[in-house]
Amino acid sequence: MASVFSFTANNLFLSLSLSHPLKPSLPYSFTLPINRKKSGATARPLLCALNNAALQYRNLGDSDLNISEITLGTMTFGEQNTEKEAHDILNYAFGRGINVLDTAEAYPIPMKKETQGRTDLYIGSWLKSQPRDKIILATKVCGYSERSSYLRDNATVLRVDAANIKESVEKSLKRLGTDYIDLLQIHWPDRYVTLFGEFFYDPSKWRPSVPFVEQLQAFQELINEGKVRHIGVSNETSYGVMEFVHAAKVEGLPKIVSIQNSYSLLARCRFEVDLVEVCHPKNYNIGLLAYSPLGGGSLTGKYIDINSEAAKRGRLNLFPAYMERYNKSVAREATIKYLELAKKHGLTPVELALGFARDRPFMTSSIIGATSVDQLKEDIDAFTTTERPLPAEVMADIEAVFKRYKDPAIL
Repeated sequence: MASVFSFTANNLFLSLSLSHPLKPSLPYSFTLPINRKKSGATARPLLCALNNAALQYRNLGDSDLNISEITLGTMTFGEQNTEKEAHDILNYAFGRGINVLDTAEAYPIPMKKETQGRTDLYIGSWLKSQPRDKIILATKVCGYSERSSYLRDNATVLRVDAANIKESVEKSLKRLGTDYIDLLQIHWPDRYVTLFGEFFYDPSKWRPSVPFVEQLQAFQELINEGKVRHIGVSNETSYGVMEFVHAAKVEGLPKIVSIQNSYSLLARCRFEVDLVEVCHPKNYNIGLLAYSPLGGGSLTGKYIDINSEAAKRGRLNLFPAYMERYNKSVAREATIKYLELAKKHGLTPVELALGFARDRPFMTSSIIGATSVDQLKEDIDAFTTTERPLPAEVMADIEAVFKRYKDPAIL
């Protein structure tokens, strides 16, 4: 066991590093605060709290990124969360063993010109006092959009071409106050695809799109410049994944290592039907970063009583047009069934939903956002204290509900 003292202006910490009792090759560590003064929104330096043994870590696809099974989502920073609240959430997350955070040039959500970029700015002010090499930073460049031209200096339509990608990265690096991005993802494709609850592809909406090779060439230049380490996709289909991998192989360009798609008890089919085969480690080895594992918060049960304080403060009511698919009657009906199932087995709704996502054999990391430290604590505890894997009888009951409702959040 090694101990290291670390001094800062406002803090004295004792950092202890130990060997994992079951896996000696996996070190873990924790930080003990000896004395700390309150410092407003100032970010508290983190030491060795980045590898808490209670969380598991997995390689992201075939990259060298070894990430925690929880990724911190940040899309509320700057809309529902102040800078100080964002810093408190970041400190708690990384203190509990999370080592990766996910942001985007479009954040916070809902997208607005007035608030765009605040999320990155809050993260950037926090990063100033953190060991950058201990934090895996993921961000996203917007896909095709006719409504978000304010993101670029001179554009009427956003495209995923070389000029847009490079401008996006340069601006993101400046806001975040860092020299490099560990994982750069395409937020949604340049071509037409079904998005955010849409399920059935409409052939009449096909449009010309930026060639996959051109997109990868732009990423290659950024990697060569040391500004990006790895690349991934988001809200993508099997066709898109396969085209990106094929183009990379044929042209000798960087391969995507991850896919960030929605996945939860209420949204399983899109990934489980065929993406799971494409992304399998023995096939293309693309790591899944699952967003909305709590179905936009609906799987916590807080929206069942629409008059409750929790529901009134929730995103689905604050922004009614946002994630409305989770408020549909059939989705609410399925949610009630899962809440009853959780109660039957002595689990909280959060433990059931996150335990399910955690245990999926194709899951690399679940993206979890929170508007308070208390929320985040409940979510992390669901990962670390719930029986792993969930008992067979729990899974059998989950499958019974699934067979009846399939994906109830489909629009």
